[in-house]
Amino acid sequence: MAIIKKTPEQIDQMAAAGDVLVRTMHLIQTKIRPGVTTLELDEAAEKFIRSQGCEPAFKGYRGFPGSICASPNSMVVHGIPGKYKLDRGDILSVDIGVVKDGWVADAARTFPVGPISPIAQKLLAVTEESLFRAVPQCVPGNHLGDISHAIQEYVEDNGFSIIRTLVGHGVGRDMHEDPQVANFGKAGSGVLLEAGMVLAVEPMVNVGKHKVRMDDDGWSIYSSDGSLSAHFEFTIAVTAQGPRVLTPWHEASGGRAAA
Repeated sequence: MAIIKKTPEQIDQMAAAGDVLVRTMHLIQTKIRPGVTTLELDEAAEKFIRSQGCEPAFKGYRGFPGSICASPNSMVVHGIPGKYKLDRGDILSVDIGVVKDGWVADAARTFPVGPISPIAQKLLAVTEESLFRAVPQCVPGNHLGDISHAIQEYVEDNGFSIIRTLVGHGVGRDMHEDPQVANFGKAGSGVLLEAGMVLAVEPMVNVGKHKVRMDDDGWSIYSSDGSLSAHFEFTIAVTAQGPRVLTPWHEASGGRAAA
């Protein structure tokens, strides 16, 4: 495992990519409504990202055709934007990557489409809160397992299931770097966290069982039992001053501050 630590100046550059990402996410949020296709969201995101002198990190990555991943309802991640029209009561997970001056930021949120069911509301609230609970664990001297355990404990205490075959990751010049960041694990286990590490922490949670399946398109991943799924993600830098969230969507959308 080769973990690439970043200097404070490099973390600032990643934060600049994160700022564009947050503004892109806010733009998407304003466009989510019944009747809008996921392709329309994708096109709006790509246009805005490029207007900021940046590139969509996902476009062409290992052949992925979209600029964002748009995953409705029981689709967990990696949804290819297309003809799917959002419907009242849907939930939609939106994952965005932005490259600015060679540095990557990566984040995801799950949005309601109009009023949603009580179980969907709880799913979104619990998954988001599990991410917030992971943030304070991203400090020098802790271990990766402290992040993983914080997420798993909160999700399972609330009756949902953490997906085990999909994980977070390091991020920097490349979108996927070491280490892998599981969303389940034992506190105090795993790699020691050091200042300069930058992690994409991303709980993925099912209402039902934790197992998932791959779609025939080779990208989209669904909950195996068809239950609703949610996905929230921050890019977080481990610094000597504490965790630094580089994609803090609360600044754009008025939500809860994570750090």
